[in-house]
Amino acid sequence: MQKWGNKTMKKLKIGVMGIGRGKFMINYCKNFDNAELVAVCDKWHDLASINHIDTCGATFYDNFEDFIRHDMDAVMLANYGNEHAPFAIKAMRAGKDVISEVLPAQCMKEYVELIETVEETGRQYCYAENYCFMAATAEMRRAYRAGKLGELEYAECEYIHDCETITPEITRGEPDHWRYNNHAFFYCTHSLGPIVHATGLRPVKVVGLQTPPNPSYRRTGRRSGTYGVEMVTLSNGAVVRSTHGALKRGSVWYNMQGTKGAMESQREIVPGSDAYNKVYTWLLPEDNPYLQAENQEYLPPIDEKFGKSGHGGSDNVCLWNAIEYLRGNKDAEIIDVYEAADMALPGLFALFSDVCGGERELDIPDLRDKTARDKWRNDTRCVDAKVAGDMLLPSLRTGTPSYPPEVYERIQKMWEEEKAKKLAKQ
Repeated sequence: MQKWGNKTMKKLKIGVMGIGRGKFMINYCKNFDNAELVAVCDKWHDLASINHIDTCGATFYDNFEDFIRHDMDAVMLANYGNEHAPFAIKAMRAGKDVISEVLPAQCMKEYVELIETVEETGRQYCYAENYCFMAATAEMRRAYRAGKLGELEYAECEYIHDCETITPEITRGEPDHWRYNNHAFFYCTHSLGPIVHATGLRPVKVVGLQTPPNPSYRRTGRRSGTYGVEMVTLSNGAVVRSTHGALKRGSVWYNMQGTKGAMESQREIVPGSDAYNKVYTWLLPEDNPYLQAENQEYLPPIDEKFGKSGHGGSDNVCLWNAIEYLRGNKDAEIIDVYEAADMALPGLFALFSDVCGGERELDIPDLRDKTARDKWRNDTRCVDAKVAGDMLLPSLRTGTPSYPPEVYERIQKMWEEEKAKKLAKQ
């Protein structure tokens, strides 16, 4: 047990929805003393055994309705990336706090409902954008908040990840899987999120452009552009260039230019390197801004208690903060529902801009303002036909690409072969 003020807090009882990505929360509960895994929900009954995931005796459910009635304090949503908002809303209305994987929601109607459910129920919502908790991005946040960079003038950020080699595992060849039916701006919080979190500035305008599907996307049946570029204006007038998609050379990179200096992370992702964590600085001397700035590079210290986890160790850091916050430690660093919307809405409005020809700079609403929500309350525009209804948007301004069934049948066969190999090793 731990104490904050006069409160003694017990372990948080956690339920995980989605074993695939949820395995990082399952592993967290095994290695940290502030949370325990009590329930797991997934429609794929054999996924835990296929991936050698030890659920430590937690109760297994194959439907959310039974799962959400289990005795637990909070739900970790690691289900399909386009379905987080509906399940977050159900969980909070059932009296559970929520830790949500990316993305918060996929249309404006869902954003309004999500935010108003947080307000109406009083439940806590933590957005698990782990890229904000890497050593490099955390160091950039500390430096900016300490005034080392001055006022932000320009920033660049990238999340480039070609998933072709892991497509069988992450889609299992399901033709209607959300990863096939998406748009290139969808994962924008992996790139833009750390800039927003570091500065506290709100995105207010955006222009978006996507490129056509490349050969990799055509081979794997991805119905979107290969990558998207957002030009985002922040509330102080600074501009951010955010790029995310599936070019062949991977890149997770952040660059902030301020009135007193600049800071960036290492650009290339090289297996076994410190690419997620190394930073470079170019800061003007405090006592004389006319002197030549000095270049430095270093690895910010990483708290050993977090051990090794995915995404440069940020998975554990992100979860530790969220769980501590839900247990009552309000000094823990989280991303609340309003900041989550700030990070994610530029991607949705970039899609609106792109399908209109990429020629319009669109205003991004501040959903903290209750009077601003009514305009968007019934806006279901997105690329998911089940949600959009008659407001369905194409994934590209040239239309939504289509591919023959053989593309998905091939990937499904690859998954079956991969699954058989994994099971044979047990």
